[in-house]
Amino acid sequence: MEVRATNAAPLETIADTIVVGAFVGEPVAHDLPGEPFELLLRSGEAGQETGRVALIHAEGRRCVLVGLGRREEFTAQRARDAAGLSVAKAIELRAQAICWEVPHHVDETIVAALVEGCVLRSYRFDRYKRASDTARSPQLSSVVMSAHHDIEAIVERAAVLATAQNRVRDLGNRPANDLTPAALAEYAHELAGERAGLEVIVMDEDMIRDTGMGGFAAVAQGSDQPARLIRLDYNGTPDGPLLALVGKAVTFDTGGLWLKPKNDMHTMKFDMLGGAAVLEAMATLSDLQAPVRAMGVIGATENMISGGATRPGDIVTALDGTTIEINNTDAEGRLVLGDLITYSRRTGAAGIVDIATLTGGVVIALGSVYAGLMSNDDGMAALMQRAGQHTGELVWRLPLHEAYAEMIKGRYAQITNLTERREAQPITAAEFLHHFAGDVPWAHVDIAGTGDNVRSAVIADKGATGFGLRLLVEAALGWPRVAAAMQAV
Repeated sequence: MEVRATNAAPLETIADTIVVGAFVGEPVAHDLPGEPFELLLRSGEAGQETGRVALIHAEGRRCVLVGLGRREEFTAQRARDAAGLSVAKAIELRAQAICWEVPHHVDETIVAALVEGCVLRSYRFDRYKRASDTARSPQLSSVVMSAHHDIEAIVERAAVLATAQNRVRDLGNRPANDLTPAALAEYAHELAGERAGLEVIVMDEDMIRDTGMGGFAAVAQGSDQPARLIRLDYNGTPDGPLLALVGKAVTFDTGGLWLKPKNDMHTMKFDMLGGAAVLEAMATLSDLQAPVRAMGVIGATENMISGGATRPGDIVTALDGTTIEINNTDAEGRLVLGDLITYSRRTGAAGIVDIATLTGGVVIALGSVYAGLMSNDDGMAALMQRAGQHTGELVWRLPLHEAYAEMIKGRYAQITNLTERREAQPITAAEFLHHFAGDVPWAHVDIAGTGDNVRSAVIADKGATGFGLRLLVEAALGWPRVAAAMQAV
């Protein structure tokens, strides 16, 4: 999709559909002649309340009026939703190009959010459909943002972020027979090959095992598809503090011998969404030429059933020498992430953020509105919370505590991936990861409830949401300031 900014009036653009927003209690500010919108409002067909959408024709163009609610309550998320509603209406009308007349007197975050909402709502996944089928489906090809002042840089940046989020959705929606661990590694090479500032290193399963990543290798050993450790390096500030973004990419998760229910099995291709978010976040940092130093570490594997699969009760040794009882083969993500966190520490990370579809418990606790956040450092937690507020990808901090850490102690090994009590599942999973993070400032983001099949005005379809991409990029951009404050203490 083409996204661009202009200072031209909407009628001077090539758009076949013009979108105007209306705040409650204010006249409709627009550059169209006459009073078409005022007449529409007086008739009651349109409204200025949040979520109202109406259509009128003026000057030979389709014009969509979107209610924005009260100005003082108009947040970036409401802007995304309004943009999403406008695109849904435009697609219904089979529009090819829309022009949003940016509301007067709004700040840069609103402009960016309008762009993000348009790009995210226009997403569709048709990789496996015939060209003849997709040709009959309406698709938006162009979005123009019209304003009286210069918004080009804001629009361009927002388009980069939203487009990257859609790429995360593409990865998540691909089936496991197509997106294998090796295929994900190949895609990482493609991204790096297109970006001068991005480098990639891939370890195969033999190297993973030989390096001593016993937790990661145990998850991988039941599959015929070899695992991959994918590392991406971006040095926007070569001497800056290194931030590691760590992602779980289980490209299909049967649950192993702890088999998942059959009704949900087909959705287990989404268990790689954390890794996809990290992969595209690293590419986005390069695209934005961000002044940060970051490393993406992704553990790509399947969790399958075979004669060689890990058994409940097996004991393995992690990269840092910790022995682990694998009493639940469906709690595999923490085994992968534990080794990746140790790898990140050994590579010199001054801070670590991991992201994963990790526990069903976080879905019960927080639903699909907030992702779970757990951290061993208040500064790191605050960084993630600010990033969530800025991007609309919200996180809610849950506590760590020595009593929860006690719950992951093993009966026959040092720790276990299945606690004897079922309570506090997201937190005990985080305490498992905390064991490997140690004192390095670290945050864990559990996106099991936000990563897929979330319906909203912006993400209005089943499938991957791409949640975490904008969160990670925003956190990485704020990391140097937080790292400097940590060093000053």
